[in-house]
Amino acid sequence: MGKKDPAAMQTASGIPKIKEIGSSFLFSEKEKQHLKKLGDRTAQIAALPVQKEKAELWRAHNDLKTSEPVVFIDPENGWNECIPGNILLCEDPLARVWEMHLRKQIYWFEQLKDDKVIENYFDVPYSYSDTGWGPALKKAGGEAGGAYKVVPVLNDYEKDLPGIHYPELLIDYEESERVMELAHELFDGILRVRRKTDWWWSLGLTMDYINLRGLEDFMCDFLSEPESVHRTMHLLCEGVLRRLDFLEEHKLLAHNQDGTYVGSGGLGYTDDLQVPDKTAGAVTAKNMWGFVESQETTAINPDLYGEFIFPYHKKIARRFGLNCSGCCEPYEPRWKYIKKLPNLRRVSCSPWSDWTTIPENLGQKYIASVKPTPTPLALPHMDEEYVRKEIRKALRCTRDCVPEIIMKDNHTLGKNPKNASRWVEIVREEVGGSLDK
Repeated sequence: MGKKDPAAMQTASGIPKIKEIGSSFLFSEKEKQHLKKLGDRTAQIAALPVQKEKAELWRAHNDLKTSEPVVFIDPENGWNECIPGNILLCEDPLARVWEMHLRKQIYWFEQLKDDKVIENYFDVPYSYSDTGWGPALKKAGGEAGGAYKVVPVLNDYEKDLPGIHYPELLIDYEESERVMELAHELFDGILRVRRKTDWWWSLGLTMDYINLRGLEDFMCDFLSEPESVHRTMHLLCEGVLRRLDFLEEHKLLAHNQDGTYVGSGGLGYTDDLQVPDKTAGAVTAKNMWGFVESQETTAINPDLYGEFIFPYHKKIARRFGLNCSGCCEPYEPRWKYIKKLPNLRRVSCSPWSDWTTIPENLGQKYIASVKPTPTPLALPHMDEEYVRKEIRKALRCTRDCVPEIIMKDNHTLGKNPKNASRWVEIVREEVGGSLDK
């Protein structure tokens, strides 16, 4: 199998690590001019008044000051059908990643037309590697991005747990500066180049646990080895908190109360998080959105979540100024615990949630991040009537609440990228109809 094109590894929540790309950092003149052209078009879009309007809508939404629904779609793996790799002009792996990123911003505005804000920034992450928890993840299957089974490396808690260590970030400052200089060379005078690294997507811990233990053994351990589960969750939690300490100490965090994708859906604009000025010190987790979830444990009793997982989620969430909770798991079975997360603001209401519970549980105290099912978009011919019915239900269940309608988890668009833009059109039509009533 050939190496996967790094340009195909992007979603709204992040791009591939520089260390994983394998770039020479020597772009051809043709590549440079092409990237500058895409950057110029992105800057033109970012300067339009509608971008400020969208940003203010997100700000009012995240600050719980409006019940107007916001609409966002991240096609995720479907991006590879919206912008197939064979149309990219750049050849260097990093240049392809940057080209894909810029093309996505343009596509979001010109084709998808959701409430995504196109900003006048070009973000450059640090180049780094991560030592992980010790033993490397082992998989059975997973070829071509398909399903796989974790091969456990944590087989015996007494023998193997001592071999698990806290992850360590190894920052390559020289390479990081080299990439930053390249970005300045290309985009100065076009886009505002800034250092910004998304160090995590989720801080939910259970995926890390499963990657060590395997799903089946992990699920059984709640009953068969409860003390070992607590020991392991404590270790994982401490590893996350130590990483936060490291990032704060070395001034490596960047604020995410802007157009940054936060949680499992939504942009970060808010006035409810402090933005440190240059004289006040570096960004800390208290200035940021945090995110915990445990979608892998949907099948367990909610009280097992409350006993074995929630205490560690709570400890992590306490570090952040605002928090997002949940992804694909239904929120309501665990609501009695989730609502106790410190500084909770955004709650994922997945396709498996009972949306009729939103008014009573979330009301106007929390953002209802409603996730309609992505299944219709995976078909070559989308069932538009099904989509309409689902959106109408979502709007009916969240009327007078604080809803956002989020489409994500698209592994394919049925080789018909128009499904994505048409989905947004349908949502817009239904939102318009609901607001007129």
